[in-house]
Order: sequence, then structure tokens, then C-alpha cells
Amino acid sequence: MRRADLKAVGEVRRALRELMRHRCRADTADVAELLVTELVTNALVHTDQGAEVSVRLAATRLRVEVRDHNARRPTPYVTSADDGTHGRGLVLVQALADTWGVDPLALGRGKVVWFELEAVAPA
Repeated sequence: MRRADLKAVGEVRRALRELMRHRCRADTADVAELLVTELVTNALVHTDQGAEVSVRLAATRLRVEVRDHNARRPTPYVTSADDGTHGRGLVLVQALADTWGVDPLALGRGKVVWFELEAVAPA
């Protein structure tokens, strides 16, 4: 996906929802959709070379990774009233994910921003 592909964010959300539909509780899927939206949007808005998303759903854990080609590490920050709706993505990830992080790619070729959620099957 590239910056011009911001409309693809919805497609990523829908694909993640479909993957999780019968394997996770609805509230977990809701949080995962929100967080993947934030990470993909950040990658597309703040880099010029697009992003790649990968998802792993193990027995009790969901891991979502968003790879981009900008080596600069993102940092969560507290927004001001003047920021409007911008700048809250990583703060949401930090608050809602069970764990998250940023891993650099070799030779400064970018990074992977990831989060994990407990993925308990629906009752």
C-alpha cells in the first residue's frame, strides 16, 4: 500500500475482522481493527514507500505487524487541543495493546511496528 492508498486501510480492517470473526471475541476484534487502522495510517502518511501488513493468530495470541521503509522510530506523544484528531495513534496502541514495539529492519531499511492482543475464542 502507498500513501495514495489510504482507502486500503478499510480493506485491511475488513480482512482482519474476517480472520478474527470465529476465532476471537468481538471486543478483541474491535480493538485489533482500531490499532491496525492507526498503524497502517501512520505508515502511509509518514512514509513515502508504502507499508506491508502481516497478521499471525496463534492459539491465544494475535500479532499484527506493519512494516514500512522509513527507519525513523515513531514515538507516542501527548497531543494538544490544537492537534485535532492527529497524533493519537501510538498513544492508543500503547494504551490498548497487551504489548507492542518497534523493531528496526537490517541496514536501516525501515521498521516493523507491531502489537499483540490476547485472542480468546468466543464463548
